[in-house]
Amino acid sequence: MLAPSSPRKFAIFSVIAATALIALAVAFFATYKAKTPMPDVSFTNLKGEKISTQSLRGKVVMVNFWATSCATCVAEMPKMIETYNKYNKQGLEFVAVAMSYDAPNYVINYAESRKLPFHVSLDPQGKLAQSFGDVKLTPTTYVIDKQGNILKRYVGEPSFSELHSLLEQALAV
Repeated sequence: MLAPSSPRKFAIFSVIAATALIALAVAFFATYKAKTPMPDVSFTNLKGEKISTQSLRGKVVMVNFWATSCATCVAEMPKMIETYNKYNKQGLEFVAVAMSYDAPNYVINYAESRKLPFHVSLDPQGKLAQSFGDVKLTPTTYVIDKQGNILKRYVGEPSFSELHSLLEQALAV
């Protein structure tokens, strides 16, 4: 039986079908809009300082997975420095995480010679990359809001005008 035979049954059938569709739409929307929290990790910067996820709460955070052997990473780094310098005083934190295959002495040399103004962290066992969804491609950059939720993930060099717009919105909240 595909359709009810009486008008009253048809009305009841229609209400039930509409209610089911609304429930499905609400469930889909709630799932689609669900925020993904930043993994609970601890970064150790090149100075040996530990930066915990909890210590970053209340700040907008960028976590950039990169490598000294990645041409796109090296090309985008001056723009990452400009972005950090532009928004740091407004509450932006930045952690550049060197991939596990990147030689520590290359990372240290790069960070010192380029005078990277933000935290640079090594990930020798790849645990940080795994925590962020098993990052394999570089550069991969995460933008995290003040509550610790991931707002956006960029794989490859981001559109910096879009990134700056997102940061301005997140910092204004």
